[in-house]
Amino acid sequence: MKPISIPHPAEALILAKVNSAVIDRAREVRLMAFDIDGILTDGGLWYGENGELVKRFNSLDGYGLRMLRESGIAVSFITGRKGPIVARRAAELGIEMVQQGVRDKVQGLTTMAQELGCTLDQVGFMGDDIMDLAALQRVGFSASVPNAPAYISQAVHWVSSVNGGHGAARECCDLILAAQGRLSTFLQPNTVILGDVTQ
Repeated sequence: MKPISIPHPAEALILAKVNSAVIDRAREVRLMAFDIDGILTDGGLWYGENGELVKRFNSLDGYGLRMLRESGIAVSFITGRKGPIVARRAAELGIEMVQQGVRDKVQGLTTMAQELGCTLDQVGFMGDDIMDLAALQRVGFSASVPNAPAYISQAVHWVSSVNGGHGAARECCDLILAAQGRLSTFLQPNTVILGDVTQ
């Protein structure tokens, strides 16, 4: 008889707000891919007077991506734009699977999945715009943000509670880790979680 696994209170708090079918999908993720603009940033593009492009990333998201990697879940960036900023952010986080200037994200994700020896059913993808839609509909776990167009947010399995660039990717990472029973490994033994998970 298989022992019953009781989630850590922090994991239970996260999972209590999520549909069981979504939890099942998140539990299977072996590769989690993220779009950049609108997901890891707020979608804004800041240009300096010399034409240089600046993007704002969220440190909470960055740590979430690190936790996924440290838990054995591969992380990748896949974006339609090209630029050194994405490569630099990926390098800071130790993310080696980076595809820029990608128009066919289904093919891009398929290639990465094959490299890892997994199927698209074991791939998660978080995107927010029309060029992400086909890929969002093909992967095993799809996620988006509340400020995405309605035809995107209604097509995915899960939508974050916050907008892109404001911790949305971290929320997604926490969900995946909680679904797989891995979030608790990042909590100190004496951590106290406040709040009633039944509410």
